[in-house]
Amino acid sequence: MPRAGLHPDAVVGAGAALADETGFAALTMGALAERLGVRTPSLYKHVASQEDLHRRIAALALTEAGDAVGAAIQGRSGRDALAAAAHALRDFVVTHPGRYAATVGLTPTGPDDPVAVAAARGLAPFEAVLRGYDVAAEDRVHALRALRSVFHGFATLEADGGFQFSTTVDDSFDWLVDLVHRGLVAAGGTAQVPQHGA
Repeated sequence: MPRAGLHPDAVVGAGAALADETGFAALTMGALAERLGVRTPSLYKHVASQEDLHRRIAALALTEAGDAVGAAIQGRSGRDALAAAAHALRDFVVTHPGRYAATVGLTPTGPDDPVAVAAARGLAPFEAVLRGYDVAAEDRVHALRALRSVFHGFATLEADGGFQFSTTVDDSFDWLVDLVHRGLVAAGGTAQVPQHGA
């Protein structure tokens, strides 16, 4: 019988928390079982495998990150929405580096894969940000990939301790937000007037 109170969501949540503490690479079924106070075989009543745990943590992280970004941009558009989205993603990655690391390098098995669903949910707020700029329809995918790349890259480098120069990281991040904003304005010709709920 599964341990009372232990269920798949609890196992995944504990795995995500452990990954944040020790690093995703150090997350094993044995380490998670020890954290939960059960024998390793007991975990397989709740998750099918280490890979299943990995994918479930990735889906959780993508959902949580998307929700954080979505909440941050409410009532904002243009540069304000861009900055809010960027800071929300950065804060999530730096606060939850282990679970966010689980999202890297996964290939969804199809459109109904929970990882694919969560990834789409995570990108939706950035798509909303882009609606505050006059980016041509044929360039929106390029712009979305650019936003994801620059802010994901900065945040993961910061979470890994990759910035060593004396200039403050916050100043560098604000400079990056301004750079991206100017690039989007240049690509579209103008930024739209701020609208609530963008």
